Amino acid sequence: MGLKAKLSKPFAALAVYQINKWKKRSVEVQQQVMATLVDEARYTAFGKDHNFDEIRTYEDFKKNVPVRDYEDLRPYIERVVKGEADILWKGKPAYLAKTSGTTSGVKYIPISKESMPEHIKAARSALLTYIHETGKTDFVNGKMIFLQGSPVLSEKHGVATGRLSGIVAHHIPQYLQKNRLPSYETNCIEDWEEKVDAIVEETFSEDMTLISGIPPWVQMYFDRLSAKAGGKKIKDIFKNFSLFVYGGVNYEPYRQRMEEVIGRKIDSIETYPASEGFIAYQDSQNERGLLLLTNAGMFYEFIPSEEYFNENRRRLSLAEVELDTNYALILNTNAGLWGYSIGDTIRFVSKNPYRIVVTGRIKHYISAFGEHVIGEEVESALLEAAAESHLEITEFTVAPQVTPSAGELPYHEWFIEFASQPDDLVAFSKQVDEAMQKKNIYYFDLIKGNILQPLVIRCLIKGAFQQYMKSEGKLGGQNKVPRLSNDRKIAEGLAPFIL
Repeated sequence: MGLKAKLSKPFAALAVYQINKWKKRSVEVQQQVMATLVDEARYTAFGKDHNFDEIRTYEDFKKNVPVRDYEDLRPYIERVVKGEADILWKGKPAYLAKTSGTTSGVKYIPISKESMPEHIKAARSALLTYIHETGKTDFVNGKMIFLQGSPVLSEKHGVATGRLSGIVAHHIPQYLQKNRLPSYETNCIEDWEEKVDAIVEETFSEDMTLISGIPPWVQMYFDRLSAKAGGKKIKDIFKNFSLFVYGGVNYEPYRQRMEEVIGRKIDSIETYPASEGFIAYQDSQNERGLLLLTNAGMFYEFIPSEEYFNENRRRLSLAEVELDTNYALILNTNAGLWGYSIGDTIRFVSKNPYRIVVTGRIKHYISAFGEHVIGEEVESALLEAAAESHLEITEFTVAPQVTPSAGELPYHEWFIEFASQPDDLVAFSKQVDEAMQKKNIYYFDLIKGNILQPLVIRCLIKGAFQQYMKSEGKLGGQNKVPRLSNDRKIAEGLAPFIL
């Protein structure tokens, strides 16, 4: 055991001790966070506009701070981007994280000197809780790779600007720098396919023990490694690879194929980072869900998903949430986002401590006929059917077909890229449809009432989703294909790749 591995165990024990102190008091901690945030931003433009000096309770907060998405908050953010100080948070932000929005174009999310350390602390804590629970430390002494965006930052009125992963690259602790790959030069390559090829060359002969990234892009990296090694499994290329850290999408649809190319099961840690803040991470290999970070400079609010678009929607604090209810997540942060609807939906699977699962996007659903199908339902239905039929799914997305051929009923159209095609597509489609009917009562009623016909699966050529994302200029990095769309834009983009 190397020195880093030896030191990591007592360090992990101390970190877990500190985490346990706040996670058992999460409701109280959240009240303190709200009060601190309001006090710190009292004299900002936003604070003055929203009567922060009069806010004493959560009820006061709700009366004065409306729920907003990026477009609603844009007038304040534009002032921040132009270089004005004391707008959403005291002073100027340390960084502006550049993200792509589906309706807002390029978005700039402020990161403050107070919020930046929370991103690093959370990522470190995810690894330390894993070490403390499992006792596994060997990965610490090997090489680690983080598939991420370019660390090259531009500047807007004196504020460094770039992708979150590129910003975080500048804050990797010194003790990890010698272990970290790829090199700075390789990380700066903008073209994703060229970058992956360079990473393959750099890492092929290294002792890789930890690999981190969004599953579909890690899969692309693994496929190219395997091709370079003449079809070898990843376990035979990286004999000490023992931990996969991921975020951004649900891993389950990718797990079977990932483990196939790796050649064995491997421990994994799920994380929930966003430009707006590091929200949660998997703190246990034995418990379901991600630990909600209630002591990380963010005050959370929750709106029941089915009420989100209602005029009189309820807006709840952590103390008021229930298990097994889908909520839209609202953030208030120490970087100056207030009543900010991040667009994600979550569900609590535990309240002692508060653990969540990410269930989808509030605007990524299908409800062309009132069925309100969400991402969690389609993922679960497909995985159940695929497991029963021993099929591997590479990628998929679903869209409604509301104007089918004459004489046909409308249907949900599933675009699936299989690792190998099913022997009986009709039977498999029936399995998926039956699973969907069990998971969504509204969908069941529409099928039984002959409003919809059973779903239709379109098999796509290998590499279809990568080619589609490349055509959209979204290959690699932090970009993901939505599981669900309530329109036909993605469906039309995938049509040329149907087998």
